[in-house]
Parts: sequence; structure tokens; C-alpha cells
Amino acid sequence: MRSIVALCALTKASCIFAYDATLGFNSRPIIESRSIDDIHQAALQEGGIVTAWHGGDEENQQGALKKAFEERFPGVTLNITVDLSKYHDGLIDEQLANKNLYVDSAILQTVHDYPRWKEEGALLNYAPLGFDKIHPSFRDIDAAFYGVRIFGWSGVWNTKKWDSSKGPIQNFADFLNPELRNRIVLTYPNDDDAVLYAFDLVMQQLGSEWLESLLAQNPLWVRGSATPTAIISQSNNSYVASFIGGEADPSSGLNTSFPTDAPFVTWPQTAAIFKDAPHPEGAKLLHNFLISKEWLESSKSWTVRTDAPPDYPNIFDTPGTNPTVFQGWMANRNRVERLRFWFEKRLGTAQGLSPLDDNI
Repeated sequence: MRSIVALCALTKASCIFAYDATLGFNSRPIIESRSIDDIHQAALQEGGIVTAWHGGDEENQQGALKKAFEERFPGVTLNITVDLSKYHDGLIDEQLANKNLYVDSAILQTVHDYPRWKEEGALLNYAPLGFDKIHPSFRDIDAAFYGVRIFGWSGVWNTKKWDSSKGPIQNFADFLNPELRNRIVLTYPNDDDAVLYAFDLVMQQLGSEWLESLLAQNPLWVRGSATPTAIISQSNNSYVASFIGGEADPSSGLNTSFPTDAPFVTWPQTAAIFKDAPHPEGAKLLHNFLISKEWLESSKSWTVRTDAPPDYPNIFDTPGTNPTVFQGWMANRNRVERLRFWFEKRLGTAQGLSPLDDNI
């Protein structure tokens, strides 16, 4: 019988050979003790480069991070590429399989990938400064991966297009208001796992009847979780609301609120450094910055840290959401795929350009 190695060579397939690292007894993490300025100097001596792949659906979504990082650490260039996490992870697997890794750090929504990469021995067990302040639910015990930012979606509507006397568009049931027919924008749940999770949470509470009524509203289905807010923000259309949206600037006319009739999605966007990263010191510098109070406190939003100032919202005090559940949901790939195709049968395959190319 041919070996798997021989079969891969014969078929020219890209095979990832995972192995059980348990009995190596070598999971003790590197615990950072240097100052962030010392790490900066080490990154400069290494070449002053760090390559990170970040999950998202607009090319410029991490522009603020790149700008802040490079201003804080002169001489270090952050090459950050934004794309859908479901595409990033496959390309990373290909690099690992072919032993040509050029990504230093992955910051992705596909949180189920990290335990697998850890088991394959692909991740660096590294605890940056402040690691012990990350909530235990958001960090691997061996520091192979950890949450760096809380992401989530709430209801969002354009107050310039919606008569305030009609009340807020807050709860999921509010989207069934007949006056919202042809005015709702939603992301295909069969194109984005976190959106799929959002629909799953709602329907566990409100049932499939809610979805049937929502479909009767004739929503505009789009690709990308940032696209609904972008379309609602435009003044040249009548689209007014979505429940796939984030915080918005009230001066733009957009208002946000958290639903109370069913749970809404939050999750820790998770990061890891690869053990064979070409620029390990640069990656360490980035990760120390990502979980630094300096960076996290600039957002005035939920944080993965337990030592946020008292005037910051605490994700665990926020009713209607639980950010610790997403990883387990994502790990159940059989259920995720069944749900995906259940929605695809009703909505069809996702149509349109990649959200990185649609110019919306």
C-alpha cells in the first residue's frame, strides 16, 4: 500500500501533515518581559517588517491600525492584508503545507482554525505584555492564540430616512414592519459564518416563521458585513436599516441599538503568531501593541482586557450577547455547513463581486 507521503507526491497534492504534539511536553509559552520599546529595537534589528493577515471585507478596514502602529514604532512597516477570513485560512494552510510561510501573524474571524494550528505545531506559544489581563475565556492556556478585539453587530438605521415617530428599528421583530419592505439591506448568511451565526441565534428564539416574514420584506442581499452600513449611509437610495452593522457616527444620521428579543453576535477576533514566522520580533511587537491599553483604549468600545477603565462598556455586562460561545459554534463544522446550505436553498448562492472589489 502506498504511503500518504508517496500518494501526495504522486498526485502533486498539497498535504498538511498534522502531528500530535502532546507528548512533546513543550507547550510552555515565551512570557514577554521586555519593554515594548525594547521589542521595537529588536524588530528594527530584524529588518523592520511585519506581515499580518487580518479578516475583513474592505481593503482599508485596518488602515487606522497600520497608521497608529507605524507612527508608534518608527522604522517598522506593517504589511497588513485584509480579506475574508475563510480565504485567508486556506492560503495559510497552503503555505504551511508547502513550507513557504511568509505570513507572520493571523488575526481572523475563523476562530476554529487556531486550536487546529496549535495541534499541528504551527503556532508560537507567546504571551505578550498584558496577556494575563486578557479575559481567560479569550486566551489559550498556552498562549498560542488569544482574542485581541471584540467584534459584534447591532441594529443600525438611518434617521434621515426614517420618521422618528415610527419608533426605533431595534429588535429583530421590528424588521417585519411593512413600512420597511424593500428598504432593508442584509449580508448573505451563507457567505459569512458570523452572519450565519447571527441568523442562527435569532431563529433559535423567533423561529423559521420570522425568516419567512423577513424574506417577504424583499431585503437587498449583499456580500460583506460592512456593505449594509455603507449602502444605508448613502443619500441616493431608500435603504434604511440592517441588523448586520456596527457602531456608527451619529452625525452621519446613523443610529445603532442592541436588540432585546433575541441574542446578537459578538466574538473575540483572534490572533496568533506562527512558529516559523519570517519576522518573529516584528510579529511580537504587533501583538504587544494590539493588546496594549494604549491601542485598545483608543476605541472606547468593548475590550478583551479585564482592566479597562470603569467608564468603558464591559462585554460581560452587556445584555443579549455572549462572546464566549462563538468558538464552539464555529468548531461544529457539520452543523455550520448544514445551516449554510439550508439558507443557500432559500436565498441562492451569494451574488456579486467580492466586497473588497465592489467599490461600495
